[in-house]
Amino acid sequence: MSFKQRIKGLAGNAYLNSFGRTQFTNAGVVLMMHRVLADEQAANVPHRRPLCVGSQSFEHLLIWLKRYFHCVPLEQLLLEPAGKRPRLALTFDDGWRDNADQAYPLLERHAVPASIFLSTDFIGTDRAFWWEAIGETLWQNPASSASKQLLAELRGHGVDLPEIVLQPGNCDARSLALALLLQQLKRLPPASLQALADRCPKDQIPQSMDWTQVQKLESSGLVQFGPHGASHNILTQLDAATLRKDLARSHAELSNHCTSPLPIYCYPNGDHNAEVRRAVADLGYRFALGTAPGLVTAEPSQLLALPRIDVSQSCARNPAQLAWRLFMGARA
Repeated sequence: MSFKQRIKGLAGNAYLNSFGRTQFTNAGVVLMMHRVLADEQAANVPHRRPLCVGSQSFEHLLIWLKRYFHCVPLEQLLLEPAGKRPRLALTFDDGWRDNADQAYPLLERHAVPASIFLSTDFIGTDRAFWWEAIGETLWQNPASSASKQLLAELRGHGVDLPEIVLQPGNCDARSLALALLLQQLKRLPPASLQALADRCPKDQIPQSMDWTQVQKLESSGLVQFGPHGASHNILTQLDAATLRKDLARSHAELSNHCTSPLPIYCYPNGDHNAEVRRAVADLGYRFALGTAPGLVTAEPSQLLALPRIDVSQSCARNPAQLAWRLFMGARA
């Protein structure tokens, strides 16, 4: 850990143990996560680190959270008055299978509720998320025929590929270059990205949960499910008709497969504008989640753009860094 990280951690912990408690009296915290991996080392490489947390780090995080917060279901945090202790709700995006295989047993062990937002077109299928499919195809074997075909197609889209990405080996420098490349790909049309993902080699085990797993977790009473778009496309990049079809499809799928789906939408990638918010509200959603950092207050302007604090592997391993992010979120 660097000197700068240590200073931030000390400041974050000081905040939580002092005036932060007063700020949390009238505000809540919503945390944003994606995947919990069994392998700590796999979660810790740079291109996975923002979205993945190792299972040991995740359990460490849950213990830390319960020390400082009353962990409550998301809907309870949004609808009920604040209590004596600071309140926090835990959310997961996308509906990864490891939410069920790795995260849920730890949530159950520590009695921490969570909300999982599903990209419904992927649930119960072998379709891959473009970020994971493209990233892991290049990471695992850059010299394979699948990688070479992928690289040719990316060049056809005008993507500049750093030379280090094409070299063998699992060093952090290569992983970091891959992370930057994946960020650049977000500018490509959603259909193009998914088409590239669909042509990548398939995992032996599907990336997403199936509806049987969803229903089993929901029946536990510890996990609730909400929509995260159907196609996982960035909603602001869709035309008006496609946008509304996407929203309606995910809404219908949750209604068909879940007993009590959350009346809360979660924007893919956090992107939203007035048209997206209006379409979400027209489906009857009073609340929607973005990705802008901050604390949840009773401000009406927040309702369809609720802030969250994202949790990376680094924050889970060292929650003092998360305390710093909470401090900065309170100032946002």
